[in-house]
Amino acid sequence: MAQSSADRSSFFPAIEKKHGLPMSYWHDQMKTIADLKYLEQIAFLRENHGFSQAHANALVLYSRGNTTSKRFNTIDEFLRPLDKTEAATIRKIIKAVSVKYPKLEWVIAWNQPMLKQGTKYAFGISASKKHILLMPLGDDVLKVFESRLGDYGVLKKTIQVPLDWKVDAKLLTDLVKFRLDELKNA
Repeated sequence: MAQSSADRSSFFPAIEKKHGLPMSYWHDQMKTIADLKYLEQIAFLRENHGFSQAHANALVLYSRGNTTSKRFNTIDEFLRPLDKTEAATIRKIIKAVSVKYPKLEWVIAWNQPMLKQGTKYAFGISASKKHILLMPLGDDVLKVFESRLGDYGVLKKTIQVPLDWKVDAKLLTDLVKFRLDELKNA
């Protein structure tokens, strides 16, 4: 069952219901394996107690002090830990798309900036130490734009651009348009 809350403790009622024991029992269990690595703790819960991956992950991370899966509430919070060059490039990407599509909304989803039309996502951005990932959404979008992506690292669902990328506004807006057209025709 999908959890709507980013709070890891939102899984606790389902854990209690499924396994028939109070959370105090599970927190005590976590104390007994506190010296194990993350994956070993996950395996302990899955193999010895029949936990699902989602329940095990919630309990393990909660017991390690990570009580929420939500790290950022705003784009500014997302950009804050990034170096100045990367943050500036992402701001330019957001601006380039926003100028063309001012009615679309930038939100934080999956702990990264995502462009939204109503309840549907159209585009996303992620950051790493070595590059920025563009996440165009849509069926076969990377295949359709393949000829325009030759200079970039193209992965299964993302496009890698340099941290100091000279923003190609036309490419960005065309990628978003592709998704919007797909949503309109769905």
